[in-house]
Amino acid sequence: MESANWLETTLASIPAAKVGVFGDFCLDCYWLIDPDLSERSVETGKCVHRVRRQRYSLGGAGNLAANLAALGVGEIHVVGLIGRDMFGRRMLELLRECGAQCDGMLQSQDDWQTPAYSKPCIEEEEQNRIDFGAFNTLADETADALLRELDRVAGLCNVVILNEQVPAGITTASMVEKINTVVKNHPKTQFIVDSRHKAALYKGCLFKVNAHEAARLLGEDRPLDERIGAEEAKTLARRVRERTKQAVFLTRGENGLLVCDGEGLHEIPGILIVERTDPVGAGDTTLATIASVLASGGDAKTAGTLANIAASITVRKLQTTGTASPEELRAVGPTPDYVYTPELADDPRGARILEGTEIEIVRDLPENLDIRHAIFDHDGTISTLRQGWEQIMEPMMIRAILGKRYADADEGLYHKVVDTVRRYIDKTTGIQTLSQMRGLVELVKQFGCVPEKDILDIHGYKAVYNEELLAMVRTRVEKLRRGELDSADFQIKKALELLEFLHARGVKLYMASGTDQADVVAEAESLGYAGLFEGRVFGAVGDVNVEAKRDVLERIFRENALSGASVAVFGDGPVEMREARKRNGVAVGVASDEVRRFGANPSKRARLIRAGADLIVPDFSQWQRLTKTLGFSK
Repeated sequence: MESANWLETTLASIPAAKVGVFGDFCLDCYWLIDPDLSERSVETGKCVHRVRRQRYSLGGAGNLAANLAALGVGEIHVVGLIGRDMFGRRMLELLRECGAQCDGMLQSQDDWQTPAYSKPCIEEEEQNRIDFGAFNTLADETADALLRELDRVAGLCNVVILNEQVPAGITTASMVEKINTVVKNHPKTQFIVDSRHKAALYKGCLFKVNAHEAARLLGEDRPLDERIGAEEAKTLARRVRERTKQAVFLTRGENGLLVCDGEGLHEIPGILIVERTDPVGAGDTTLATIASVLASGGDAKTAGTLANIAASITVRKLQTTGTASPEELRAVGPTPDYVYTPELADDPRGARILEGTEIEIVRDLPENLDIRHAIFDHDGTISTLRQGWEQIMEPMMIRAILGKRYADADEGLYHKVVDTVRRYIDKTTGIQTLSQMRGLVELVKQFGCVPEKDILDIHGYKAVYNEELLAMVRTRVEKLRRGELDSADFQIKKALELLEFLHARGVKLYMASGTDQADVVAEAESLGYAGLFEGRVFGAVGDVNVEAKRDVLERIFRENALSGASVAVFGDGPVEMREARKRNGVAVGVASDEVRRFGANPSKRARLIRAGADLIVPDFSQWQRLTKTLGFSK
C-alpha cells in the first residue's frame, strides 16, 4: 500500500481472484411512471399509473456478484435461492450476463418468492416501494441443499461473502450454526460477513459492519438515530477485532471507513463528492471490493482503501444499484480528494490553539521543517478584490437554471433551486470557475426548466459570470487608480508583511489561482506585490481539464525535485489544502473574513479542516508567530 503504484498493482491482481457469494439474492425493479395521471381505471375509478420504462438490476447478494464482475474478478460462484417466478427468471439472466457461475442457485419447489423490491418512480422521486418475498419460510431440505452448495463453493474460492439481507431470507439462526461448521472446515478460505440482524452468531469470520451494527454485535443495541462519533467508532472497531480475532471493516458513510487488523487501526477518510448522491448499493460495492482485494492476495488496509474509492463512485449513480469498474477507479486515482477530521471541522470545541495566538494546530507538523518554497492562493488569501463573488455567482446560477421561468416560478421550485445552488457553491468554493460551470450545466439539465437547445456550455456560462464579476473588480481597481482607496484596503491583514518577510529570507514565492492567468497577474500588479513572486504567478488557462492550483503544485514539485516538508501552501480554499496534503507539504488554511479582512470565517475553517489543513489562521496579523511555528526563525 506504500507504493505510489498501489492502485494499478491491486487492479492487476483482481482477475486472479475467486470469490463466492452466499446469501439473499434480490432483484431491484425500477418502474418509471408517466407523471400524467389523467387516465382512470374503468373498474375502480382510480388513477392509472402507466409504466413508461422498466429496468431490473441485481440487489442484495446479486448486487455483490454484479460488483465483483464489474471489478474483473476471475471466478464468481453464487449460492442462493430463487422462486419459480418471473423475478427469479430475470435474476438468473442477470447473474449469467455478469459471468457468475450459477450452479449453486437453487429454485424452490414450494411457494418461495424471489425477494424483489419494486420501486415506482415518478420523474426523479421514488414512490412507496412494493416488496416481494417478505414472508418466505426456509424448508429444512432446502437449507441442507444450500449448505452443500456453500461447502462446495468454499473449496473453490479464496474468499466467500456471507450476505444476510432480509429477515425472511435463507440465513436463519439455525442456518448460521451450520454455516459456522462450513467455515471451520475450510481454514484456507476467508469468510467475510455482512449481516443486518445476526452478526453476533458467526464465528471465524471477518466482518463488514457500520457503527450501529458493530455495537449490536457486541451486545449493545443503539438507536439508529443516535450519532456515533469517530472516537467511539474506533473503539467499537477495536473491540470487534479483539472479540473475533479477524479483520474488521467499519463503514462510516460519507466519513469513510475504519480497518482494524493485526497491524492496528487504519482510518480511511471520506472522499469529497459535489454531485447528487444515492447511497443505495454503496455497501455492496464496499464489500465486493474488499472481497476482491483479499481474494487476490491484498492486505486489509489496501482492501479498505480501494473499497472507499469504489463506494464514492457508486453513490454518484442515481436510481440504480451501481457498480465501479477498473476504468472508473483509475479515473478517481490513487489519491482522491479526501475529507479529513469532519468531527473537528464541525465542532470547534476540540480545537488546539497555540498559546497566546489565534493559530489552530489541526495536525502536528513534521520535525525539522525546511520550507524553501511557499505557494499562495490569491483571492481570499492575499487579495479581497473579488470579495463577494458568491453574491454574483448565486443569482447568475439561479437565473441560468430557471431560464424563462425565473420571473414566474412557484415558491417551492424557486427555493429548491436557491438551496441547491447555495449548497453547490459551498461545496465547490476554491475550484476553478470552469469546473463550477460544468456542475452548473448538470444542474440546468437536472431541473429541466431550460430547453436542451438553449443550455449553454461551460464556456458560455463562465462568460456570463465573468462579465458580471469583472465589472465589480474593474470598479474597485479604478478606485485604486484614482487614489480613492489604497491597496491595503483590498488585502488580508498583514499579508504584504508576510510576503516581504519570506521573500527577504530567500523563500521562493508562487501564486496559484483558479482565476484566468491574465486577470490574476493584472490584479497582483494593481495591488503592488506581483514583483515579490518574480514571475511565478499562475492562473487558469481555459482548459477544464487543467486545475491551475493542482498544475502549479505538480510543476513546483517536479521541476524543483522537492520533498514535502520543504513546501508550504497558504490558501483559503479546499483545493490547495488537498493538493498540499497529497504531496506531504505543509497546508496553512487561511480562514479569512474577506469583508473585514481580519478575523475568522467559521465556515471557511470547517472547509479547510475537511480539506486537510495542518494549521488554521484567521489572517496574517500574527505572522511572526506563524513563521516561527513553521520554522522560519531557526
